[in-house]
Amino acid sequence: MSSTQTHLRTLLKCLQNIKTESQARQLHAQILKIHPRSRSDDISTIISLYTNFNLLPDSVFLFNSLRSPSVLAWKSIIRCYTKSGLFVESLTSFIQMRASGRCPDENVFPSVLKSCVFLRDLRLGESVHGCIIRLGMDFDLYTGNALMNMYSKLQSFGASREQRGCASKMFDEMAQRRQNGDFTSGFVSRNINASGSSKDLDNENFSIDQNVNLSKLGDSLSQMDVYKKIDHSSGRRNVVSNGERDERISPLDGVSKVFEMMPIKDIVSWNTVIAGNAQNGLYEEALQMVREMGNDGLRPDSYTLSSVLPVFAEYVDVIKGKEIHGYAIRHGFDADLFIGSSLIDMYANCTMVEDSCRVFSLLTQRDAISWNSVIAGCVQNGLFDEGLKFFREMLKANIKPVSISFSSVMPACAHLTTLHLGKQLHGYIIRGGFDDNVFIASSLVDMYSKCGNIEIARWIFDQMRQHDMVSWTAIIMGHALHGHARNAISLFKQMEMEGVKPNYVSFIAVFTACSHAGFTDEAWKYFKIMTQNYGIAPGLEHYAAMADLLGRAGKLEEAFEFISSMHIRPTGSIWSTLLSACRVHKNIGLAEKVAKKIFDVDPENMGAHVLMSNIYATACRWKEAEKMRTSMRKKGMIKAPACSWIEVRNKVHTFVSGDKSHPSHDRINECLKDLLEQMEQEGYVPDTSEVYRDIEEEQKKYLLFGHSERLAIAFGIISTPTGTTIRVTKNIRVCVDCHTAIKFISKIVQREIIVRDNSRFHHFKDGNCSCGDYW
Repeated sequence: MSSTQTHLRTLLKCLQNIKTESQARQLHAQILKIHPRSRSDDISTIISLYTNFNLLPDSVFLFNSLRSPSVLAWKSIIRCYTKSGLFVESLTSFIQMRASGRCPDENVFPSVLKSCVFLRDLRLGESVHGCIIRLGMDFDLYTGNALMNMYSKLQSFGASREQRGCASKMFDEMAQRRQNGDFTSGFVSRNINASGSSKDLDNENFSIDQNVNLSKLGDSLSQMDVYKKIDHSSGRRNVVSNGERDERISPLDGVSKVFEMMPIKDIVSWNTVIAGNAQNGLYEEALQMVREMGNDGLRPDSYTLSSVLPVFAEYVDVIKGKEIHGYAIRHGFDADLFIGSSLIDMYANCTMVEDSCRVFSLLTQRDAISWNSVIAGCVQNGLFDEGLKFFREMLKANIKPVSISFSSVMPACAHLTTLHLGKQLHGYIIRGGFDDNVFIASSLVDMYSKCGNIEIARWIFDQMRQHDMVSWTAIIMGHALHGHARNAISLFKQMEMEGVKPNYVSFIAVFTACSHAGFTDEAWKYFKIMTQNYGIAPGLEHYAAMADLLGRAGKLEEAFEFISSMHIRPTGSIWSTLLSACRVHKNIGLAEKVAKKIFDVDPENMGAHVLMSNIYATACRWKEAEKMRTSMRKKGMIKAPACSWIEVRNKVHTFVSGDKSHPSHDRINECLKDLLEQMEQEGYVPDTSEVYRDIEEEQKKYLLFGHSERLAIAFGIISTPTGTTIRVTKNIRVCVDCHTAIKFISKIVQREIIVRDNSRFHHFKDGNCSCGDYW
């Protein structure tokens, strides 16, 4: 044998020395040069080498040249298909391997099980498990890890109890797995959907060459009929049983049993079972496994920590979360992207946004996950401007947004009512091809609804191919906030007819719709449906909506009794809903009773102090009003000023009552004076009943003249073309006089004026308001 041949034999035995794709091709060329008719073993080795570099077309070509592929060739092509995302082809090759009489070794099953995971086929995975048991390979470390991964992923996708019962029956058979010498695969005929091959359950990136010609394999789906031909040799039945189901099987029963039966466990084994428990909400079990892993002499790694940090985020246990953070720093894991993103989520969920942003700033590298984590953390904690700032910085850093990016940042536009920015994001979503995503579409529905454009929100909803609970709730709440109670209730009924089960939030939307329209009987009907038909226990939000409904309708005593009979202790905010109704209906006696209830549970409730002061002022009981204000000053309470804002030419302009600081103040003032003259000619008479100061009537009229929403509307009139819709947002309820004045203004300037206050939208047009003066 020549030195060249000797060298080639050495390389073929030590493939780890081949570092590049070019070197692999050179080795193949040398083999062909020396042996034009290469041996089957050599070709199998080259296929294995090409698989390492994911050279699918080359691997398939060589594999098809073999008359009788070896085990090495079979397992290489199976692995190559799996790595390329061609999961049906991977499983087809496995079946063909068994049909050819080749017995798979332990290196085959991790790829086969991974294909089952990506096809989301639990029963198929169970059949593979049965094959593993009968071949006696269930004690292999890597196969065991792959099995646990399969069960943790597929059983968490809502597998039925019957399916989970199949796994339990199979585990019970494991003690007899070697009693039969003959191999039985345990496969059943399955019609696998090829579209499932693109599902990315592990968030891994596959390099799939769409131009690969696999015609020689024939129709993969038809070849799945091979299943039927394999399982007759031993007379054993498939592990899937239609017998009695074990109702006590947990969602991760398969993971736990595989783990318990593994004689050797490595860090991957522990991490798989810990992550599976954490991802399925079994937090105590996950933490217990971390403790046991330490007792087993294994030290948690970055994956372990990133798995358990969400547990502390869920429990809002920042102390233990900080302990994990300290451990990560001491062991050098804090720079790890997964750890960093998990820490950002944990701190944000514990409302410690500054710490969340600090962790983000210390990351030396940032990927889309870390950016999305800090954006979501800011938005979920009410820091909407900061969330938008991080989103802009992410774009500047050339990080391409993904679907979760838009779902995270869109609520910021909704809460800030920045319609222009929301439209920009919508355009980006369309250009990026994300508009078919149901979560993003739901966010768009919510954004347009809260930015005052319910028509576009409804159009987007109607264009969606499928509707989930979130999208239904978003459009129902949208119509509710815009005063379209009939539409909201009709949509709720349509949702039920389409088989979507209403949830906790859906009923809040329905009660809100009924509240804004005064549909008392309708609300009571749905309250009973919620509790009796759907078994949903009323929460604070449901009680608050019902109390608001009764209060708006003037049924104050009924509202008082309703709140008093709640099955949970009423909070100050629920009582405040009734207190606000007492102010509107001028019931001072009940207001004092309600205020006492509020101060018993929440002595520092500033809103209740302000409301009582205003109630006393309306009744001209100035001493009691001043007493309330004095109490506020002693407690250090400072009332937030009434504030309105409007977006003009991509810039938000903010106004407070009596504001003279705006650069356009003189023009705004002149516009308001002209409008006032025309309003008075049309019959406008100022209503000073809600000016809560002991001053002359003329002074009260002057104060009304400078209310923040009027300043914002006047600025919109002088700053936009004739006919442009004016959109204004206010942080508190629109007063009665401003409501009347804006109706007059809409008729005079012939524009639609949309005002969003702290409870609903008012669409003013041609001298009328969409609320029908019921708000």
